[in-house]
Amino acid sequence: MSESTIEQIVTSDGYRHHVRRWVPDERPKGFVLCLHGIQSHSGWYGYSSGKLCEAGYEVIFIDRRGSGLNQPERGHARHHDRLINDVVQALEDLRIRRNEIAPTVPVTLLGLSWGGKLASVVAARRQELIDGLALLYPGIRSRFEASILDNVKLSLAREAELFEKLIPIPLDDPGLFTGQSESQTFIRNDNLSLRNVTVSFLLANRELDKLTQEAPPEIRCPSILMLAGKDQIIDNPATRQWYGSLASQERAFFEYTDACHTLEFEPDRDQWIGDLTGWLNDLTLTT
Repeated sequence: MSESTIEQIVTSDGYRHHVRRWVPDERPKGFVLCLHGIQSHSGWYGYSSGKLCEAGYEVIFIDRRGSGLNQPERGHARHHDRLINDVVQALEDLRIRRNEIAPTVPVTLLGLSWGGKLASVVAARRQELIDGLALLYPGIRSRFEASILDNVKLSLAREAELFEKLIPIPLDDPGLFTGQSESQTFIRNDNLSLRNVTVSFLLANRELDKLTQEAPPEIRCPSILMLAGKDQIIDNPATRQWYGSLASQERAFFEYTDACHTLEFEPDRDQWIGDLTGWLNDLTLTT
């Protein structure tokens, strides 16, 4: 299995993001920048990232500010544009590297779970930076969406300027992520997992929700959607409807009937990794 290195990138406001990078032995067939979920981090996805690397792809998995290996401002985001700009800068840096070592290969933005929401907004805003969009059980529409009362409370917290007040993430049951007992134990004991976010993060998330629903007409690049049939977090029918409205004319779709939310933890994970690799290979041939 290919091993990663841990690096840092500094974004425009001086924040240092930890990044796991998998680099193939030969010239890369493509580059894949990955965004994790609200609670997870890059350390959850070593198996699939290593497999993609073995298939010839350079994989860059960035820990979102305040998540994973990034300890400053834990669970915090000052503004939704700050989260977007972090990804934009990472893509700009990646394209510079791509142009230096393999200028004709594609750059794919991959978003998992909550990261799929952020990836979709970036793809709509800065489509010139990516050649493909991969959405794995993305948080486009969730079964845990805020109620009217929740939104009223959030607005009141904003008016009171309680921006750094911590709120528990309502995903404290590892069984929501996977049916595998070993993986549930890993999630339960993972000290890097995020358990709380700030009011400011939730406000940023609310804005991202709005932008996500407006994004489909602006997403024109080749795209792939991969869903887990037994997902207890994602609203699969609503997500498929959203995906069907993308402006892209090249849309691939896979659903794994017996899988739970985090495909990474499924016993037959080589199947979906193979499907994703095949899609990336086709993208490489057409760009």
